[in-house]
Amino acid sequence: MKSLFSVIILTLFTLVLFGVLYPLAITGIAGLAPGAGKGETVSVNQKVLGYKKLGQSFTAEKYFWGRPSAVSYNAAGSAGSNKGPSNPAYLKEVETRIDSFQVHHPYLTKKEIPSEMVTASGSGLDPDISPEAAMVQIKRVATARNISETQVAALVEKSIQKPLLGLFGPSVINVLELNAALDQIQ
Repeated sequence: MKSLFSVIILTLFTLVLFGVLYPLAITGIAGLAPGAGKGETVSVNQKVLGYKKLGQSFTAEKYFWGRPSAVSYNAAGSAGSNKGPSNPAYLKEVETRIDSFQVHHPYLTKKEIPSEMVTASGSGLDPDISPEAAMVQIKRVATARNISETQVAALVEKSIQKPLLGLFGPSVINVLELNAALDQIQ
């Protein structure tokens, strides 16, 4: 009987600890994060355009495009394609993406297309592209918006986020923020 009482006490203790106190502590810590634990948003004129850390689909010529998504940018189903580089279906999909990219960027050869523009990220939700991936799109975006390539290139340069402390990680550009800035200059 004494051991049964000990088990009941231990069960109640762990239930309160992990079912109440731990979730409250995590919720409190999340409240200190940018966006108060609800995610950082990108806003223009107090209108929320989307989440900064969540890739979105941009297909119009006047916008910079992000990485393709294996999950159609659905955060509920975040995943890669799980197809290896020798999978014939995957290779065909990448080749189709290359051909499509070249239709919209006829001034590029296949070798000049950054691989990230034709391959999905591991999560399928990558919000960033490399500066090189943005640079190859400048001509298309400038033409579609009827503004100078120099003006678009300057905006791209301004949008580059450098590595943490200049050492950790690559330089990236957040596609949503860049496209929001583009809309602001027009």
